[in-house]
Amino acid sequence: MKNMDLNCDMGELPKAIADGTQEALMPSFTSINVACGGHAGDQLTMQTTIEQALRWRLAIGAHPGYPDRKNFGRLELNLSPEKIADSVFDQVKALAEIAARCGARIIHVKPHGALYNQAVHSRRLAQAIATGVARLRSHVVLVGLAGSAMLEVFRQAGFPVAAEAFADRRYEPDGTLRSRKYPDALLSDPAAAAKQALSIVERGVVVASDNTEVAVSAQTICIHGDTPGAPEIAAAVAKTLRQAGVTLTPLSSRG
Repeated sequence: MKNMDLNCDMGELPKAIADGTQEALMPSFTSINVACGGHAGDQLTMQTTIEQALRWRLAIGAHPGYPDRKNFGRLELNLSPEKIADSVFDQVKALAEIAARCGARIIHVKPHGALYNQAVHSRRLAQAIATGVARLRSHVVLVGLAGSAMLEVFRQAGFPVAAEAFADRRYEPDGTLRSRKYPDALLSDPAAAAKQALSIVERGVVVASDNTEVAVSAQTICIHGDTPGAPEIAAAVAKTLRQAGVTLTPLSSRG
């Protein structure tokens, strides 16, 4: 019997929180990553998202990104490691304080957007992220791209790590995510996303943009909450994995 965590980035879209779209996603997941004031999110969205997650018994993580709301944290910024560490610390601290007031705790931290993708290639940025988190606490799981050096940096900083793969994103032959500037970067078809998730769990591979197979060994699989048709994608992925005998288990319950 295989175990897998399913995670989703949340607390990013106030409209989705208000109209119930965000909470409608939650039955399909085991962990969520909450935007905490950088690329998106404020005290109200953080608190509401945490309260919703508690109702569904989901593991709660922080999702710090570049402090660039205009570009949703998806534009690469040239910030010093010190500024990145400070920003990550401030964001994770803000979420941790709200979580504590709600009777919850932060289980993991997953960088967002350009910060995540740059840290895949830059040990310096990965170290800055780890430094920022460590100022607050060291007993959280740091999430990073499967097969990337950022996971090694996180481990060397003393953190437990979770290698992440993506059900709704296409890959490049080197195992990195295909840039969103390409029209085929997203897998918005629920069946295609479910097929990729199952391949990750059962075979440890994804089919890259050049149709070659790339090895991907992961402990958690992400589906973005802002991908078109996200509720249908998430439901299809969760159903397909369960039908294949996969136990969906949050990061918080892992040894």
